[in-house]
Amino acid sequence: MIGTLVNTGTVLVGSAVGLMAGSRLPENIKTILVQALGLSVVAIGLRMALEAQHALLAIGCLLLGGVSGELLRIEQRLEGLAEILQSKLRSRSSRFVEGFVTATLLYLTGAMTIVGSIQDGTIGDPSVLLIKALLDGVASVALASSLGIGVMYSALPVLVVQGGITLLASQMAFLSEPAVLDAVNATGGLLILGIGINLLEIRRIHVGNLLPALLYAIVGALLI
Repeated sequence: MIGTLVNTGTVLVGSAVGLMAGSRLPENIKTILVQALGLSVVAIGLRMALEAQHALLAIGCLLLGGVSGELLRIEQRLEGLAEILQSKLRSRSSRFVEGFVTATLLYLTGAMTIVGSIQDGTIGDPSVLLIKALLDGVASVALASSLGIGVMYSALPVLVVQGGITLLASQMAFLSEPAVLDAVNATGGLLILGIGINLLEIRRIHVGNLLPALLYAIVGALLI
């Protein structure tokens, strides 16, 4: 769990720095920070998807995951959770929901989340999550400076989801199979690419509704 705890901490610290800097940064600087992050996320997503061996499986999982996610209304439920948090906290930030949803999806849909949590749970190696923690901390600064305090509250799903996967993986050694990790890498890369497109405001993609694709990727890798 050490990797998840450190990751949660870097999101909180990075968000705090971003919030403090945000009021002092002009809008054009905030915009270019998010655009730079978006380009980086697109590059990471493409690399992960192209390097994997299970590209066709990833595409199939993405299609199935998209249908499942739309039926389950995952992204809408995530937005609803953000709205509940906003009302409980009496936040006046007009971008609270956008910040919470964008940051949560960015931090949790990547293959580093799944692979890192599995490694931490199965062999006690938090190295991938520690690298992810550094990246998320930097991303938190950029996002919080532009999207506000909602980014900080994305630390809660990071703690719950990554911690849950780590604990689950500690009881399921088959999750560390190379085929499973490769399929997750390919599918997660495509999801990360979608987040980058959203950050660049090229086209709105409901990445949250594609999340079941990661589950299908694990099942598919075990069956082939």
